[in-house]
Amino acid sequence: MKSDSVQTYAGFVAVLGRTNVGKSTLINALVGEKVSIITDRPQTTTLLVRAILTEGNRQAVFVDTPGLHTPRNKFSKMLMGDIVKALEDVELVLVLVEPEDRMRGGTRRLISLIKRVNCPRFLLINKVDLAKKRSLLPTAECLGCEVEFDLILPISAKYGDGLSYLKERILQAMPPNPFFYPEDMVSDIPQTLFVAELVREKAMQLTHQEVPHCIAVETTSIREREDGAYEVEVVIYVERESLKGILIGKGGRMIRQIGTLARKELEEVTGRKIVLKTQVKVLKNWRNLDIAKKFRPS
Repeated sequence: MKSDSVQTYAGFVAVLGRTNVGKSTLINALVGEKVSIITDRPQTTTLLVRAILTEGNRQAVFVDTPGLHTPRNKFSKMLMGDIVKALEDVELVLVLVEPEDRMRGGTRRLISLIKRVNCPRFLLINKVDLAKKRSLLPTAECLGCEVEFDLILPISAKYGDGLSYLKERILQAMPPNPFFYPEDMVSDIPQTLFVAELVREKAMQLTHQEVPHCIAVETTSIREREDGAYEVEVVIYVERESLKGILIGKGGRMIRQIGTLARKELEEVTGRKIVLKTQVKVLKNWRNLDIAKKFRPS
């Protein structure tokens, strides 16, 4: 931690946007490490993941929120509650949109939310690598007429365009505060949740449209063996028997593939050998049960 004699600046930054707009990709790029899972599926983020960026005497704590959507069950209502919660006591709000967003339904709800926030707001037009330049100005003008932004910046979270300047502006926006986390810490997500999220990411990536969002993962055990390897056990929950069959695959092929991808990435992160054991269980209608809370602790 910084010495008491050195003035430090620190604060929390909420990252908001519609589903699949690139919030997790942006946070991972700013922090320089993977702290949020990424897929091409909407509503991938189901936790309030906090990622920490520390440079010199400044620290920004990013809160990656679930994508803005219309809630259809108890679980998705909790996710929407997380978005409102993320706006409490923050020093900066990053609003992520795409070049063609303008005032479509999800963006309109997003603008309505941030109008209540009494702190600086940055509008980030993401995925400029895929956009025609002429589409950026109308989007900036349209959203800028609805709410006052302190910065409007086109970026590409995937390729890094504009991120150096964005990082500088974010850190400069932090108020005088002691650091909230140690300087070498990049995320406060518990080890068990990181493992579960990584397995969920691989399952969603490999099954594509076959398995909807009724998938949850719980890490039931992490044990260090005498040989230095970690033995990890996880359970993947689905709502129907048919989905269990898809995740297991013919002859267990799919579940082995999910486990292999997750294991390799865990070994890269930890530098240790990982023995990963996965199970698939059916928990009918879990998104409408109180048990849903344990799959997205904040």
